[in-house]
Amino acid sequence: MNPSGLTLAYLCAVMNALIMGFSFLFTKIALEFAEPLDTLTFRFAASFAVMSVPVLLGRVRLNYRGKKLRKVLLLATLYPLGFFTLQSYGLQHATSGEGGILFAFTPVLTVLLAFLFLKETTTLPQKLSICLSVGGVLFIIIMKGSGIDWSNMKGIILLFLSCLAVAGYSVFARRLLKSFSPAEITYVMLGIAFLCFLAASLAGHATAGTLDRLFAPLASGSFIAAILYLGILSTLVTALSSNYALSRIEASKMSVFSNLSTIVSIAAGALLLGEEVRTYHIAGSALIIAGVMGTNLLGKKSKRHVPNTNRAKAG
Repeated sequence: MNPSGLTLAYLCAVMNALIMGFSFLFTKIALEFAEPLDTLTFRFAASFAVMSVPVLLGRVRLNYRGKKLRKVLLLATLYPLGFFTLQSYGLQHATSGEGGILFAFTPVLTVLLAFLFLKETTTLPQKLSICLSVGGVLFIIIMKGSGIDWSNMKGIILLFLSCLAVAGYSVFARRLLKSFSPAEITYVMLGIAFLCFLAASLAGHATAGTLDRLFAPLASGSFIAAILYLGILSTLVTALSSNYALSRIEASKMSVFSNLSTIVSIAAGALLLGEEVRTYHIAGSALIIAGVMGTNLLGKKSKRHVPNTNRAKAG
């Protein structure tokens, strides 16, 4: 294992949590001007367009010749297509608090799937650390007064499936990174997501006779700023960095970093919205950090990272 490559992988994982923590604020801003499906369309349009520039200029070289591209298409159905679709419909029947509770269990699902499909094993201290991190998130959410209303079974099932889609993506992506570079996987994912969400958005507006409203949000500078953050940072950068991290560290170790976004959301709310930080926020954050550190420090000696002889070359 190249120490510098491993360090960069962990930095990417932490950066993802930071970006995702602020994404909730920008999503709220975007949804003030556009419907969820339109927001997703513009979000992935921005990310795909930005990545297409260095690809077309030859600065990032992609090589799909002789590779099983259908596997990357299948990966895209898990994330972003599966995750965002299931989450959007799930939140129509459940609360955001219920979504946060269920999403906290994503690292647990990832550990199970990584064991079944990648034969990744975790030590008992690692398992306890993952539970500690999940417990920190649950503690914060429950102390805020959120819980699960089991009468909303349709929404709960859809939200659970969205978490399963993310866990499946982490596991499947790690396997595909043996033959694809992070850039090659990311570019196909973004392109497929953009085309699918655009088609769905156009169909919806055409049916409702509201095609003129599709581009109306672009008249707002706040909407454009939110979309640029969500599309470039929260989609493109996180996709590239997470795929890079998954090529070098186990899926089970990578997944637990997602819980750090809860801490970032708390800090963002306090700094930008003036929200109060309570004692339970601090206690829960401490549990999350301890869990993330335990998961990544208390395991067995790391094995050699996933070999990849097809890295994207920069010209």
